[in-house]
This record gives sequence, C-alpha cells and structure tokens, in this order.
Amino acid sequence: MRIVIPGGTGQVGTVLARAFHAGGHDVTVLSRRPRPRPWRVAEWDGASPGAWRREIDGADAVINLAGRSVNCRYNAANREAILQSRLLSTRAVGRAIAEAARPPRVWLQAGTATIYSHRYDAPNDERSGILGGAEADAPSTWRFSIDVARAWEQTFEEAVTPRTRKVLLRSAMTLSPDAGGVFDTLLRLVHRGLGGHAGDGRQFMSWIHYEDFVDAVRWLIAHDTLDGAVNVASPNPLPNAQFMEQLRQASGVAFGLPAREWMLEIGAVFMRTETELILKSRRVVPARLLEDGFRFKFPSWSDAARDLCGQASARHANAA
Repeated sequence: MRIVIPGGTGQVGTVLARAFHAGGHDVTVLSRRPRPRPWRVAEWDGASPGAWRREIDGADAVINLAGRSVNCRYNAANREAILQSRLLSTRAVGRAIAEAARPPRVWLQAGTATIYSHRYDAPNDERSGILGGAEADAPSTWRFSIDVARAWEQTFEEAVTPRTRKVLLRSAMTLSPDAGGVFDTLLRLVHRGLGGHAGDGRQFMSWIHYEDFVDAVRWLIAHDTLDGAVNVASPNPLPNAQFMEQLRQASGVAFGLPAREWMLEIGAVFMRTETELILKSRRVVPARLLEDGFRFKFPSWSDAARDLCGQASARHANAA
C-alpha cells in the first residue's frame, strides 16, 4: 500500500511509519521540518496547497496526525497554535483528497479521547459516551481541550470526500518504549521513586499499547464497514492509582511517592504543561472495534506494562 502520514514525525507517527515501512509498504510522512528517515519524508506547511498534494493523489490511505503538541502551558499563543494547527491541517488534507484525480480509499483522521466527559461512574463508548464541557466537577480551564476537540471533529466532518471513507480516531494515550514518549516519562518517574498516584488516584486512565494501536489502524484501513468516530483504546481503562501500582510492579519498584494536586500544579508550571493531562478522568472503551471483531494483543495494563518495561530495558541495554 501507499500510505501518507501528515504530521507523522512525533511518537505516534513514528510508530506507524516504522511499522508500515517494516511491512513493505510505501510510506511518506509530511513534515514542516523534513529530516532523513528510513521512509520518504516530504515538506509541507500544514495549511497551504503545495507540491505535497501529489503524495496524496494515488495513495491508498492517508493518516493525518498533524497538530501542535498539547504538552505545554495553555497561554494565549499556545492555545491559538494548538487549535489552528489542527483545523488548518485537516482542511488542507481534506481539500487535497477532494481534488485528487485518484483519491485515497480511506482517510484516518486523528482525534482525541479527551473529548469525552470527566467521569468515574461509567465508561464512554462511541454511542452512549458523554461528550465533555458541561461537567460540574471539572475546572473551567479544562473546557479549552473540549472546544479544540469539537472544532477538530467538526472540521473533519465538514470535509466533502465522496470517494474516500472517513474514520475519526478518538485515541487514548499510545504507549511505546521509545525515548521521550509518554511511557518513557512515566517509567523515569517510577525509577526515581515518584511513581505513586496523582491527586486522589481515582481518575481513570485510558491507554493503548503501541502494537495494538498499529493493529487497530491496519484493521480500520482494511475494514470498509467502519467509518465515523472510533475509540482507539484498550478495553480496560483503570484508575490512576492502580495504573501506577501495576507499572511499579512491572518495573520492579516497590514504592512510589504520591503527588498531591497542589504539588502537581506547581510541577506543571516548571515542566511547562497542564495538570489536566494527569487529573482528568478518561474512561474510554473501544465498543466499535470490539463489535467488529478486533482482538487486542494487550487488553490488560499489567501485561502491557510488563511487555513495555521489557522492551525499554532491552533498548537501554542495546544503547549501552
């Protein structure tokens, strides 16, 4: 297959590009700052028409992951960059697909599981899940992420691509052993004795092992009956306290200091991030994937954590 991945230079894009390239597929990543990779990398600005549109014409699948990282302080400039980078790139990809002589068979568009409500009582699936923004027990500052997610999805839905199936990926955090990723950050905290629960530890964490993420993307490309919003997450989200406990067990660390909410607020300022990424309860389940017959290799966090810790140890040993 010919696969084009706009915005594919981050952790998730690299995981996908590496997997499809290893499988013998023709992979092209669109990047604002191209640099040599084992697969083809073409330049684009994430907003304007350009030569990059030729990459999409004749491709089998487009997986758009473009968007500024949300791992930053939500000041006015960063808020605008987070929003516009998503809307402009989605519109640009939609126009390129609509005007292609040979449009791709499927367009997979990144979204986020953050769009769902902050809740503890029940999981959010694609049909009965409650979208966020009106929670009485959530800080008003969390509304920004919901507004971005809704606008992002609306922009995708407005794109008219009659010859291309459209799938919206409401993805949970994708965990891989790669340096600098979310799992790498969590593991370093555990090894430093800081891997206790965050806040009260009740908030649910939705996650997916990177191998299951890749397999889910392959599944969505291959199965023409699936379109619209699809939750890409493990079927077993769990509270933060249990998540961190199982990660400590997998890494062989007996104890982790907890972080109270006020400590997280101070730490977030120094780390230039937001506590919402840690404290919001994301209880998301992949009903549509399961109903379609998709089987997870790592449905439980304890198994996934052991595998990821093993891979991380092997990576460090090889680098030594």
